[in-house]
Amino acid sequence: MLKLFTTFFKIGLFTFGGGYAMIPLMEDDVVNKNHWLTKEDFVDMLAVVQTLPGPISVNISLFVGYRVKGVWGAFLSLLGIVIPSFVIILLIAAVFTDFTDNPTVVKVFKGVRPAVVALIAAPIVRMYKTAGVTLKNVWIPIAAVVLIGFLGVSPIWVILATAILGIVYNMWRPSPSKPDEK
Repeated sequence: MLKLFTTFFKIGLFTFGGGYAMIPLMEDDVVNKNHWLTKEDFVDMLAVVQTLPGPISVNISLFVGYRVKGVWGAFLSLLGIVIPSFVIILLIAAVFTDFTDNPTVVKVFKGVRPAVVALIAAPIVRMYKTAGVTLKNVWIPIAAVVLIGFLGVSPIWVILATAILGIVYNMWRPSPSKPDEK
């Protein structure tokens, strides 16, 4: 259980840019290093936790912790991901007002922004590979990006619409034939 806490503490401590920027580190630790989830399970878990209210990093830590060690695992993972941010925010709040107009601080924040965009884009590329996106269904993520990013449609409506479309599509789609059991 200490491994859960330290893993999420490290992620919370060394990741900047919010929950989406944490996804590559989480995937590396949860899937590749500790083998707590498979790649497919990780992508499925991401789909589920993004539909839940609250920060994605908190939702992921709770899901993984619970999956690995039950309620106590969820609790320790949650503490691990939250404590670094809480302490850092307290420290920044105590001294940041004195530095908001400092030209060096402004330049640092402007320099970090493109890196944060890259940190958010990296898991999208990895999820694309493991989510089963093909030429047949690539229109779905493209349509979602257009609806949410350019037309201002709420992600909730996109998630609901795609869920309903998935249910309807799979109701009328012939089920794959199973090999004969002998």
